[in-house]
Amino acid sequence: MENAEVHRDYKAAKYGMWFFLYTELLFFGGMFLLYSVFRSRYPLAFHASAAEENIVLGSVNTAVLLTSSLCIALSITAVRRRNVRLSTLLQGLTVLMGAAFLVVKYFEWSAKIAKGIYPNSPVLLKMDPGNILFFGLYYVMTGIHGLHVLIGIIVISFMIYFTAKGNITPQNFSKLENTGLYWHFVDIVWIYLFPLFYLIT
Repeated sequence: MENAEVHRDYKAAKYGMWFFLYTELLFFGGMFLLYSVFRSRYPLAFHASAAEENIVLGSVNTAVLLTSSLCIALSITAVRRRNVRLSTLLQGLTVLMGAAFLVVKYFEWSAKIAKGIYPNSPVLLKMDPGNILFFGLYYVMTGIHGLHVLIGIIVISFMIYFTAKGNITPQNFSKLENTGLYWHFVDIVWIYLFPLFYLIT
């Protein structure tokens, strides 16, 4: 009876996470749709604005997030194989790579702000409407994504604690697995953001 209850709880948690990710997909999907509409209306301005993006840093961040996804996936496998130490190490690496992503994004934003390119800045307001829309979408979409990365870092930090304390086990690892699903979703969103803002030149 106890095993059946655990199984039901596991399935409920999994369904709950998928439902949450579905709502997130709708949210980001709406922003992607908005981007597509404005890009079709101001194609030349969007291409010109994208030239301001640092493709090297964007590529580095892409590699960092993809590697972090691998680490969180391997951490789940490690738990299932009863290797707690390896799992916590891999989760820790995921947190560090998530933090590295935010640091790189900080330097990217700082470089633009130093040039006077930020929402409602005098420099930006003198540009064409297409440029204003591009950078407005850039700050909103990458900012919201960065917030999701930060939330993921916090949640994974809790998972490290739970794993080390033995609350996450080979029989009960749904919390870590759902956290992994969330992190993979965050990475997938970035995979779409990267070409939209960096590779359209």
